[in-house]
Amino acid sequence: MDIIRRADRIRAPAEPFRYALTLVEMKGDHEVARQSFDVAMRFYKAEAGQEGDARALVRFVDPPSEKGKSLLSIFDKLWYYEPKLRRPIPISRQQRLVGQVSNGDVVATDFDLSYISKLAATEECDGRKCYRLELQRRWPYVTYPKIIYWVDAENYRPFKAEFLATNDKLIKRAWYRDYKPALGVERPHEIYIEDSLKKEQYTRMLYSDVRLEAVPEAYFQKEYLLRLR
Repeated sequence: MDIIRRADRIRAPAEPFRYALTLVEMKGDHEVARQSFDVAMRFYKAEAGQEGDARALVRFVDPPSEKGKSLLSIFDKLWYYEPKLRRPIPISRQQRLVGQVSNGDVVATDFDLSYISKLAATEECDGRKCYRLELQRRWPYVTYPKIIYWVDAENYRPFKAEFLATNDKLIKRAWYRDYKPALGVERPHEIYIEDSLKKEQYTRMLYSDVRLEAVPEAYFQKEYLLRLR
């Protein structure tokens, strides 16, 4: 669907890229926890006879006690590594990392690649016309079974998303905020994620230093994680 593809390209470029990510867990006005990461991403679009793919290398940067830890995502698989381990171990994308953010959230998701989408309605979002899309995951290993996604009808900017479980129970809500120029496009530099039950508990995903950078293919291998000690 053209709507979802255009919104994807606002959230993230199609070319290999890299960015800094800071997660800030909040309770009311009080900061509970903060972690920073260096993330390298690469998308591979589906071609004749082959599925698409997405790969990401996530390096823990701050606090200093977390340095040396890393995550490696290769489409349907996610590995975790830290220096005290002999080798990387597989982990769940749904597992909480910081606050309302799961392991799978740290990696930029290409919704068109991971979900089947349909236009459900056109409605108002803060005084602007929005498309409301329903997204169903293509494969069981995708982090969220279903997403309700609002996209600005004029500029295709993501506005809001609701992440649902298999029984349609709301897991959390996210708002895309702080649009600023990055790589020639106005992109969201903050995703505000609200707990579905405790609205005073929320997590801010803050993006910075977004740049095109094709890190070597070798970086997206489990063996490479052993070099990040």
